[in-house]
Amino acid sequence: MNIKEDIKKIARQAAEASRGLSRAATGDKNRALLEMADELVKKTKLILEENAKDVARARKAGISGAMLERLTLKPSTIEQMAQGLREVAALPDPVGKITSMWRRPNGLLVGRMRIPLGVIGIIYESRPNVTVDASALCLKSGNAVVLRGGSEAIQSNLAIASVLQGVLKKASLPADAVQLIPYTDREAVSEMLKLEEYIDLIIPRGGEDLIRAVVAQSRIPVIKHYKGVCHIFVDASADVEMAVKICLNAKTQRPGVCNAMETLLVHKDIARKFLPIAADKLKKAGVVIRGCEKTKAILKKIEKAEERDWHEEYLDLILAVKIVEDIDEAVAHIQKYGSLHTESIITSDYANAQRFLTEVNSSTVLVNASTRFSDGFELGLGAEIGISTTKLHAFGPMGLEELTTTKFIIYGNGQVRT
Repeated sequence: MNIKEDIKKIARQAAEASRGLSRAATGDKNRALLEMADELVKKTKLILEENAKDVARARKAGISGAMLERLTLKPSTIEQMAQGLREVAALPDPVGKITSMWRRPNGLLVGRMRIPLGVIGIIYESRPNVTVDASALCLKSGNAVVLRGGSEAIQSNLAIASVLQGVLKKASLPADAVQLIPYTDREAVSEMLKLEEYIDLIIPRGGEDLIRAVVAQSRIPVIKHYKGVCHIFVDASADVEMAVKICLNAKTQRPGVCNAMETLLVHKDIARKFLPIAADKLKKAGVVIRGCEKTKAILKKIEKAEERDWHEEYLDLILAVKIVEDIDEAVAHIQKYGSLHTESIITSDYANAQRFLTEVNSSTVLVNASTRFSDGFELGLGAEIGISTTKLHAFGPMGLEELTTTKFIIYGNGQVRT
C-alpha cells in the first residue's frame, strides 16, 4: 500500500470503531482508561528509551529550547499522563446525558441528548503527552481518534500508542478506536485532511504556521486557535501586591505556552505606584520589557514598544506594557490586538470587573487571577484536548462535553402533523 491508501484505511477503521464505541458502557470505558494508566507506568522504561531517540535527533537538528522541553519525557511525566487517564475515568460520562426536556402543546415530549462527534483527527507537534490526553478524552466521550504527531516525536508516539492499543485489544471495546498515523511525511497530513467521509473534526495543536496550514488544506471542520496574545489589565483600584504576584506568574511560570501573558495594560492612575515594583520583579525573573512612551517615562531602562509588539505572541520572557486612560481604552486595545484567547483584570471595583467580563469577547476572561488558569485541567475538565478561539461549536478549553454534540429525542403517543 502507499501512504494515501494507508491513511484512508486507518480513517475507515476508526469510523467503523466509532460506531461501536458510541454504544460502549461507561464502566467499560473507565476500566480501559484505568488499565491504560497502569500499563503506561509499567512500560515507562520502554517509552523513555524511545523518547531518548527523539530527543537526541531533535537536539542534532537544532530544535528550539521550548520545543525540546515539550518533547522530553521523564518518569514523572509518564506518571502525570497516567494520572490524567485516571482523572478522565473519574469524570462524568457526557454520552447519553439529557441536557433539556420540554413538552409541546400537542403532547410531544422533546429533549436533547449528548452524543459523540464520531472520529476526531488530532494533528500536533512535539508533545507526546497529547497522544495520551487526546486518546483519553476521545475514548471517554465515545469518539474514535486518529492521531498524527510531529516527526520529532515519532518514536515516543509510536511507543505510547502501542501501549494504549494493547489495552483496547484486551478490553471489550473496538480495537481501532485509537489510531496513530505512522508516517512523518507531510503527504500524510494532506491525505488525512481530505477524508471528510470518515473524519468528523480536526483539532490541530501547535504553532500558528501549523494551524494555518491545516485550515488552508482541510475539507473537514477545524477547531483552532492561531495564537494566544493574552492580556492583563491592572485597574486603578487594583491591590498592588496581588497584581504584581499575578503578573509575575502569568508571564514567567511557563512563558512558552499559549496562556502566558504577552501584554500588560496598566491604568494611568496606578502606573507610578505599580510599574516600578512589577518591573523589578519581572526583570529579576529575566523578563525583557518593551513599553509605550508613557511607560518609558516611568521605567527609564526598558525597550521601546513598536506597533508590532501589540500583535506579538512572544512565547518567551518578553513583555509589552502599555499605560491606558481607563477601562474603555483597555477593552478597546484587547478588541483590536487580542486573539480571543485569555484576558484578566486585576481590580477591587466590582462594576469594572463585571464590565470586563461582559465586554471582553475572549474565550476565557478572569478577575483577579492569572491567565495561566486557562487550561482544561485547571478548570476541572480533566485532560484538555485543545483550546478553541472559534465559537462553533466550542469556545475556550475543550474537555469531554466539547467532544460531543446534541441530537433531538422525541417521545410521542401517536401524534401526526396537520
